[in-house]
Formats: sequence, C-alpha cells, structure tokens
Amino acid sequence: MQILNGLQLGSIYALVALGYTMVYGIILLLNFAHGDIIMVGGYLSWIVMARLGLNPALAVLLSVVGCMLLGVLIDKIAYAPLREAPRLSILITAIGVSYFLENGAQLVFGADAKVVPAFGDFGTVSVGGANLSVTALIIVAVTIVSTVVLTFLVQKTKFGKAMRAVSEDMGAARLMGINVNNTISFTFAVGSALAGIGAVLYCMAYPQVSPTMGIMLGTKAFVAAVLGGIGSIPGAVIGGFVVGFAEVGASALGLSVWQDAVVFLLLIIVLVVRPTGLLGRPMTEKV
Repeated sequence: MQILNGLQLGSIYALVALGYTMVYGIILLLNFAHGDIIMVGGYLSWIVMARLGLNPALAVLLSVVGCMLLGVLIDKIAYAPLREAPRLSILITAIGVSYFLENGAQLVFGADAKVVPAFGDFGTVSVGGANLSVTALIIVAVTIVSTVVLTFLVQKTKFGKAMRAVSEDMGAARLMGINVNNTISFTFAVGSALAGIGAVLYCMAYPQVSPTMGIMLGTKAFVAAVLGGIGSIPGAVIGGFVVGFAEVGASALGLSVWQDAVVFLLLIIVLVVRPTGLLGRPMTEKV
C-alpha cells in the first residue's frame, strides 16, 4: 500500500517537474510561477464542479486548457520582453509572477481552502488480496502516458526538433530559420498543459485547493527536477518518484513531521555527490 502511495505522490511531482525541466532546457529559466499555475488549474476545476455543477470531464478540459493559455500569456507578457536581459532579471520576474498569482487568487477566492468535489467514484480494486485505490492507479497511468507522449513530441516531431535546436544554440537556431519566440511559447504551452494535468491529479488525490498550495508543491517538484538532472525528461520522472517515495517512507517510519526536511536533505546529498543530478549532463560554457 505504501508503494502505491509513493507512486501516486511521485507521479504528481513528476508531472510538475516535467514542466520545470522543459522550460529550463530551452531558455535556462527556473519558472517559479509553475507551481502557481497548478493552483490556478485547481481553482478552475473547483469552479466548474462546485460552483457551476458541470461534468468533471469539462473540469479536466478547462483546467488543462486554462493552464496552457495562462502559461503562454505569462511568457508573452512577463518573460518575452526580457529575452536578452540578464538571467537574474527574468528569475526575479518569475518570482514576482508567482506572488502575483498567489495574492490574486487570495483576493478573488479568499484565503481559506476550498473542497474540490470528487471527479468520480472510482473505489478500489483487489489485487493479490490487497485493496488498491483506483484513483492512485489512474494517477500513475496518466503520468506514464503523459511522459511517453512528451518524449515522442520532443524526439519525433517538427516542433520537438525546433525545441531541441533552440535548447542547443538559440542563435544558430534563429539563423536556420526557426522562429525562436514561437518555439519558446510552444514549450510554455506544453509545460503548462502538464501543470493542468498535474492540477487535476492533485485534486483527485488531495481534494482541496488554496492560494498557497503551489508553493510547496512547486518547490518539491523543483527538487525532483534537480535530483533527476534538470533539463532531462526521464530525469524529472525519476526525481519525482524519488521525492514521492522519500516522503511516504518518512511518514511510514513515523517521521511525518520531518518529511519535508527529508526531501531537502536528499537534495543536498545529491548535489554534493553529483551536482548535475542523476541523469543531468555537465554544462560547458564557451569563452
């Protein structure tokens, strides 16, 4: 049972970490507003189901599309004008966008947590005498499918080739006729769509939303991306599962109060032993 709990939690972290690692892989930006995009996706699900009483399938669709559009809008308004600015400037802007979304949500929805209605009565399934949560199985399956689709998108499609070209050398990609701004916006769209999926899965597992829910979720997903090697898709997934199992393991050992500390201690150990992460590539800089 604890294994399934670790897979469920790790799957959520993995999806969020994929959004971090995609954006960083293209423009070397740590998009600290990514966790708050997930928060917006959670509120969209709550509005559709709790306030409007509409079908959960519509809530899933609106959350994913809404997060995708929000990610592109943030890129166009906040990040695109700073493409040539020092990296610190765009990092500070990302933090500012994060605070803007958090405080905006608190102003609109209030500071209290909202209960998200169930997406469905999935129940449990018996496997080998153990009752397993179907919700947890769905979360793990969706994460696996999303990772496979994302890998295919990056490795086999025209947009994916453009993304990899921009990641390797933005100037050379521009000279080869690639529209760099459109490629970056597409990357934000895909990463934010993953955030929308992550928001739905998070609300399925932990059915409540609050303005600050994205802070710790985004931070731990960032830890997962760094653990796996930020910029690496399989690394983000592996890092997500490592963080998920670390938290569940700490709780199983009676250290639930210290589970956050365990995650960050794990990050420190990995950075000391292997600074590039488990699957990260050493970065070289031309002089």
